Amino acid sequence: MDAAERRRLSERAQVIKALGHPTRLLFVEQLAAGERCVCELTDLADADVSTVSRHLAVLKHAGILSSERRGQKVFYRLRTPCVLGFFDCIEALLGAADEDVITCQR
Repeated sequence: MDAAERRRLSERAQVIKALGHPTRLLFVEQLAAGERCVCELTDLADADVSTVSRHLAVLKHAGILSSERRGQKVFYRLRTPCVLGFFDCIEALLGAADEDVITCQR
């Protein structure tokens, strides 16, 4: 494996790691419906602002979310809606215990 391939695989792993927490998955699913301010996401997660901000920073650093400050509030939006296709694949995997080949439907 050459350096470019190693870097590419490492970058993929970083994105997958960013999605590897239930709260972050919740945020991605909620933001698929439209942008939300941090205060709304804090209520949804039933967590404090600092915890929510850390989760959002992980997703933003991975390139999954983008943000915009408007006055005192920060709004987040899903930058990569294609990640929802990955979620569809995971759901197909979870629902297909004994199948040899799993097909993901979009």
